[in-house]
Amino acid sequence: QVQLVESGGGLVQPGGSLRLSCSASGFAMDMYNYAIGWFRQAPGKEREGVSCISTTDLDTHYADAVKGRFTISRDNTSSTAYLQMNSLKPEDTAIYYCATDLIPLLCGPRWFDRPYDYWGQGTEVTVSS
Repeated sequence: QVQLVESGGGLVQPGGSLRLSCSASGFAMDMYNYAIGWFRQAPGKEREGVSCISTTDLDTHYADAVKGRFTISRDNTSSTAYLQMNSLKPEDTAIYYCATDLIPLLCGPRWFDRPYDYWGQGTEVTVSS
Protein backbone atom coordinates (compact mmCIF):
# COMPACT_ATOMS: atom_id res chain seq x y z
CA GLN A 1 0.00 0.00 0.00
CA VAL A 2 1.43 3.33 -1.09
CA GLN A 3 1.78 5.83 1.71
CA LEU A 4 3.28 9.31 1.89
CA VAL A 5 3.92 11.04 5.19
CA GLU A 6 4.99 14.67 5.44
CA SER A 7 6.75 16.22 8.41
CA GLY A 8 8.81 19.25 9.32
CA GLY A 9 6.22 21.99 9.29
CA GLY A 10 5.89 24.60 11.98
CA LEU A 11 5.87 28.27 12.86
CA VAL A 12 8.75 30.35 11.57
CA GLN A 13 9.47 34.06 11.33
CA PRO A 14 9.73 35.80 7.96
CA GLY A 15 13.16 35.21 6.50
CA GLY A 16 13.52 31.91 8.33
CA SER A 17 13.93 28.39 7.02
CA LEU A 18 12.22 25.03 7.31
CA ARG A 19 12.95 21.62 5.84
CA LEU A 20 9.98 19.46 4.97
CA SER A 21 10.26 15.71 4.55
CA CYS A 22 8.09 13.31 2.59
CA SER A 23 8.59 9.70 3.63
CA ALA A 24 7.36 7.23 1.03
CA SER A 25 6.46 3.58 1.50
CA GLY A 26 4.78 0.88 -0.56
CA PHE A 27 6.94 1.47 -3.61
CA ALA A 28 10.64 1.71 -4.41
CA MET A 29 11.64 5.21 -5.42
CA ASP A 30 14.60 3.94 -7.42
CA MET A 31 12.73 1.24 -9.36
CA TYR A 32 11.45 3.65 -12.00
CA ASN A 33 11.70 7.36 -12.68
CA TYR A 34 8.71 8.56 -10.72
CA ALA A 35 7.68 12.13 -10.03
CA ILE A 36 7.36 13.33 -6.45
CA GLY A 37 5.54 16.62 -6.26
CA TRP A 38 5.16 19.16 -3.48
CA PHE A 39 1.96 21.18 -3.37
CA ARG A 40 0.50 23.69 -0.95
CA GLN A 41 -2.88 25.07 -0.08
CA ALA A 42 -3.28 28.34 1.74
CA PRO A 43 -6.48 29.21 3.63
CA GLY A 44 -9.18 30.21 1.19
CA LYS A 45 -7.05 29.47 -1.86
CA GLU A 46 -6.75 26.65 -4.36
CA ARG A 47 -4.01 24.10 -4.10
CA GLU A 48 -0.94 25.01 -6.13
CA GLY A 49 2.15 23.18 -7.26
CA VAL A 50 5.38 24.11 -5.53
CA SER A 51 8.03 21.77 -6.90
CA CYS A 52 8.67 18.38 -8.45
CA ILE A 53 11.59 15.98 -8.53
CA SER A 54 12.10 12.85 -10.58
CA THR A 55 13.32 9.89 -8.57
CA THR A 56 16.12 8.59 -10.78
CA ASP A 57 17.43 11.58 -12.70
CA LEU A 58 18.14 15.28 -12.19
CA ASP A 59 14.82 16.61 -13.44
CA THR A 60 13.48 19.23 -11.02
CA HIS A 61 10.93 22.01 -11.39
CA TYR A 62 9.78 24.93 -9.28
CA ALA A 63 6.87 27.31 -9.23
CA ASP A 64 7.93 30.87 -10.02
CA ALA A 65 6.88 31.98 -6.54
CA VAL A 66 9.52 29.81 -4.86
CA LYS A 67 12.38 29.75 -7.37
CA GLY A 68 15.66 30.69 -5.76
CA ARG A 69 14.28 30.15 -2.25
CA PHE A 70 13.17 26.51 -2.17
CA THR A 71 15.23 23.45 -3.06
CA ILE A 72 13.81 20.00 -3.67
CA SER A 73 15.91 16.88 -3.16
CA ARG A 74 15.54 13.17 -2.47
CA ASP A 75 17.28 10.27 -0.84
CA ASN A 76 16.26 7.03 -2.51
CA THR A 77 17.97 4.89 0.12
CA SER A 78 15.57 6.22 2.73
CA SER A 79 12.68 6.73 0.30
CA THR A 80 12.40 10.35 1.35
CA ALA A 81 11.93 13.57 -0.58
CA TYR A 82 12.77 16.92 0.94
CA LEU A 83 11.80 20.53 0.44
CA GLN A 84 14.28 23.00 1.87
CA MET A 85 12.54 26.34 2.25
CA ASN A 86 14.65 29.44 2.83
CA SER A 87 13.81 33.14 2.99
CA LEU A 88 10.27 32.28 3.94
CA LYS A 89 7.57 34.87 3.45
CA PRO A 90 4.12 35.21 5.05
CA GLU A 91 2.61 34.24 1.70
CA ASP A 92 4.29 30.84 2.00
CA THR A 93 1.89 30.03 4.85
CA ALA A 94 -0.05 26.94 3.82
CA ILE A 95 -0.49 23.24 4.33
CA TYR A 96 2.16 21.47 2.29
CA TYR A 97 1.53 18.10 0.69
CA CYS A 98 3.66 15.65 -1.24
CA ALA A 99 2.18 13.47 -3.93
CA THR A 100 2.98 10.93 -6.60
CA ASP A 101 1.13 9.19 -9.42
CA LEU A 102 3.52 6.23 -9.80
CA ILE A 103 3.66 6.81 -13.54
CA PRO A 104 7.21 6.00 -14.64
CA LEU A 105 7.91 9.35 -16.30
CA LEU A 106 10.07 12.23 -15.21
CA CYS A 107 8.31 15.32 -13.84
CA GLY A 108 8.22 17.19 -17.13
CA PRO A 109 7.15 20.79 -17.79
CA ARG A 110 3.51 20.07 -16.91
CA TRP A 111 4.42 18.39 -13.63
CA PHE A 112 1.70 20.27 -11.75
CA ASP A 113 -1.01 18.80 -14.05
CA ARG A 114 -0.14 15.16 -13.56
CA PRO A 115 -2.85 12.83 -12.21
CA TYR A 116 -1.42 12.52 -8.73
CA ASP A 117 -3.25 9.65 -7.06
CA TYR A 118 -1.36 9.35 -3.81
CA TRP A 119 -1.19 12.18 -1.31
CA GLY A 120 0.13 12.62 2.17
CA GLN A 121 -1.87 14.13 5.01
CA GLY A 122 -0.02 17.43 4.84
CA THR A 123 2.17 19.44 7.17
CA GLU A 124 1.32 22.98 8.19
CA VAL A 125 3.72 25.84 7.64
CA THR A 126 3.05 29.22 9.21
CA VAL A 127 5.28 32.19 8.47
CA SER A 128 4.56 34.99 10.88
CA SER A 129 6.29 37.41 13.21
